[in-house]
Amino acid sequence: MLRYACIAMCVIALAVAAMPAQTKSSGSGPYKVAMDPPGAGQNNSPDTPGTGAYPAMKEEIPALPRHVVYRPANLAAMGSQKLGVVAWGNGGCSDDAASTRFHLLELASHGYLVLASGRILSGPGAHAAATEQKPFPRTETSDLTKAIDWALAENTRQGSPYFGRIDPQQVALSGFSCGGLQAALVARDPRVKTLIMQNTGTYDGERATMPGLKVPKSTVKTYHTPVLYILGGPTDVAYENGMEDFQLIDHVPVAVANLPVGHGGTYHEPNGGAAAQVAVDWLNWQLRGDAKAGARFVGDQCGLCTDEKWTIERKNFPAQ
Repeated sequence: MLRYACIAMCVIALAVAAMPAQTKSSGSGPYKVAMDPPGAGQNNSPDTPGTGAYPAMKEEIPALPRHVVYRPANLAAMGSQKLGVVAWGNGGCSDDAASTRFHLLELASHGYLVLASGRILSGPGAHAAATEQKPFPRTETSDLTKAIDWALAENTRQGSPYFGRIDPQQVALSGFSCGGLQAALVARDPRVKTLIMQNTGTYDGERATMPGLKVPKSTVKTYHTPVLYILGGPTDVAYENGMEDFQLIDHVPVAVANLPVGHGGTYHEPNGGAAAQVAVDWLNWQLRGDAKAGARFVGDQCGLCTDEKWTIERKNFPAQ
């Protein structure tokens, strides 16, 4: 049985999070995952506005230090549409909050305020690399809670650009690999309405010795919302851990969707690739009650059920 060691997981996630890419085949079938060669491609590519109704941007703001804000560029253009909030943990628990920028810009373009832990350390607007790096983990689990605290406070602060624009009932947690484990530890927060775990899964035994971050299997029993796992198929180093989580969760609705692209997912593809679209549909269904988006996950002929590139398993959802 494949059991990934915690140190290996962190090293791989850090490498993938910072990995610019070259196009190559990954997994079975015709699906391709884009991966740039070092120093080219993704790191030099401009930010993308996303495919949603609200072209997105990213920025750092003094009011929320150690975070990068991804949001619709023109908030006024949203009219009466309220922003949802997504607190995001980076791969490797790194402090590069731009390492999955295409994915996060895509989410933001659909009307979400996405708050990623860290700073802009790659791509457009990147700061110069620090001469001394923090030890692992470079971000803290509490950064996710701080992001939610800040967003909800801004919603009620007179003079804030977000005043009255955020729906407090649309709060989600998500993260990639180690960042997903940070999200798992915060998922008990009663303000959180759904959780998306990407290329990640909790672990026990010897794997529970990750410095500064212990996320045992019992963590899944603290989940109180519907949960989606997006995994990269059997070659994903987090595959078995994520699938074990799915089997253990018996008290809330849970789905696991696999695309055979490995641990690197589709983060570096244009607009975050196929996984970003699945994440958007899940958010729209769970937070906004969008039945069309929900049809991708439920029913015998659900969208992912009939998509040959994906496999999906589900349980604990109400009968359709």
